[in-house]
Amino acid sequence: MTHTLVIDTSFGSTVGVAGHEPIVETDSRTHVEKLQGNIARVVADAGLKPSDLDEIVVGVGPAPFTGLRAGIVAAKALAFATGAKLLGQNVLEPQAQWNLIRRGKAGTLGDPRTFHVLTLAVNDARRKQLYFELCPSPVEGAGTDRQDIAKPLIAMDIDYPASIVERVNEAVRAYRQTVEGDVVVDVIGHGAEKYAAVLDGIESVGDITDSSVLDQGEQGLGIFATEAVLNAEHDPDAPVEPLYLRRPDAEVPAPLKHVLGHEGAERTA
Repeated sequence: MTHTLVIDTSFGSTVGVAGHEPIVETDSRTHVEKLQGNIARVVADAGLKPSDLDEIVVGVGPAPFTGLRAGIVAAKALAFATGAKLLGQNVLEPQAQWNLIRRGKAGTLGDPRTFHVLTLAVNDARRKQLYFELCPSPVEGAGTDRQDIAKPLIAMDIDYPASIVERVNEAVRAYRQTVEGDVVVDVIGHGAEKYAAVLDGIESVGDITDSSVLDQGEQGLGIFATEAVLNAEHDPDAPVEPLYLRRPDAEVPAPLKHVLGHEGAERTA
């Protein structure tokens, strides 16, 4: 049996061992300082020692800088200390998988040959922006337990909600030309409710759900971990690095100007 620890700080923090209930911290002011204690707690509650861990799956965003970095650093340090395999996973693509499972349980998934569910997976980027990715329907014949993800209709990006609506509508119009039947766009993820009034301008908008796959307890943890394993199989050399999608505020300062006649001015002339 493979023992997999999941650490994600893309929104608050989620820490858990696959197959067990995670600890979810939603307060962004305290989740980083609680991270180490929560890791120790979930490992112990699963009846494990750190040395028993086979894999560590860490969320790589997209998300703002400080909190995201704390989770990745903690995961890398623990993987180094224990020898566990380190896997990275973005937070957007598993949202689409959870959405299909959510609709399947509610009986609203429909016939995949004539009812196409697109998922606009989002995460709050602050500064009145959202991280987002537009994910297509599963391939024909795939069940709701399938964890594969087709090529996105709009690749992962960051933008203002009004601009996202325009880009999604354009992509959906093009997508409609390639399929038969109805198309619906669900908006899933943190930040969806904050900008619901704007996102409601998406053509054929379906559910707007301000919730993450990692808010779904043991099931969500399993979806996230499984997605990471599949992605690692497809691209085993993918680096585990943060996805900020935004340049940091800090910039390298311009060089100081030399005083005329100073010996340094002559050396740089």
